[in-house]
Amino acid sequence: MKSYLSHLECTACGDTFSADELHRTCPSCGKVLYARYDLAAASRALAPADLESRTGDMWRYFELLPVRDAANVVSLGEGFTPLLPACRLGDRLGCSNLLIKDEGVNPTSSFKARGLSAAVSRAVELGVTAFTIPSAGNAGGALAAYAARAGAEAHVFMPTDVPRANRDEVDISGAHVTLVDGLISDAGKASRAAAEKLGLFDVSTLQEPYRVEGKKTMGYEIAEQLGWKLPDAIVYPAGGGTGIVGIWKAFQEMERLGWLDAKWPRMFCVQAEGCAPLVRAFREGADHAEPWVDARTIAAGLRVPAAIGDYLVLAALRESGGGAMTVTDEEIMTWVREVAILEGLFMCPEGAATAAALEKLLADGTVSSEDTVLLLNTGSGLKNLDLL
Repeated sequence: MKSYLSHLECTACGDTFSADELHRTCPSCGKVLYARYDLAAASRALAPADLESRTGDMWRYFELLPVRDAANVVSLGEGFTPLLPACRLGDRLGCSNLLIKDEGVNPTSSFKARGLSAAVSRAVELGVTAFTIPSAGNAGGALAAYAARAGAEAHVFMPTDVPRANRDEVDISGAHVTLVDGLISDAGKASRAAAEKLGLFDVSTLQEPYRVEGKKTMGYEIAEQLGWKLPDAIVYPAGGGTGIVGIWKAFQEMERLGWLDAKWPRMFCVQAEGCAPLVRAFREGADHAEPWVDARTIAAGLRVPAAIGDYLVLAALRESGGGAMTVTDEEIMTWVREVAILEGLFMCPEGAATAAALEKLLADGTVSSEDTVLLLNTGSGLKNLDLL
């Protein structure tokens, strides 16, 4: 197998850069870099039918991922997570065609495994031996695990109130843990300082080109698992928003590959009422989200006051004809329990926020009861036992 990685392109100014040199954000304007592929050549070499005999992980899409040599892939078996019909939950909500993609069964029990597998693999291939990351929880655990798998050094900066399970999984994998008073934005400042002082490579959300490449495989899987037909709507919980951005990037690539028809889903972003910068920006018609002051929510992954990729998330929502909405902490915890009772699925708080949001989307008619709707559960509730 051969990767058709071509170059890096700035999502804001359009400047291009070599994909075989180490980059983080755009050297010209500081915005997000995307990995670009020779999709015309890839379409001649790879067809959907070719995937049927491949291993059940995200690296089945190797040609469309950024690692040059398969020997450099750092994997724990991430990806190709189940896409589950949720009939009883659908009956409860009034949605006749409801699906849940369960990212909680990934290694390290969250969708963060995808992004860190891709980012660590490519960085190690380019010579990186030591990493740092700010994390509200699951990303730190994923970096610790994949760095350990690669034999690399990892430093993780986390808010002091991060769930205990997240701290413990970072520690058990041998990473250096630093607890920071404040939010993930404060942890980000500490991570950047450590990167400069110690010569570490910072893999913060969308501040290097390859975490989003791992996340985009959710989009490829959704299409493949549904027979190359997409749902009418996808409801996604957004902190930094990389999942929405990655899925949308996957749809754009698959269209150019000739794998999709013209019907794409509406994308809906869900944030907590106590930290909703993307929702506010969407409602105001803004292209960027001003930082949220005094961010508060029990869902650690949603407590992100500012996102470097805000303009990419907002563009995906608008291009898809979707929207953005908030839910309360009380609604989140209600739906953690309701989904578990109805479907036997122990969602993380961020995942349960999608069920709370769908109830509202159905009630106000934004989503039809006949629509095929997909909820993204981004992690396992087992990491949040302290909330119960």
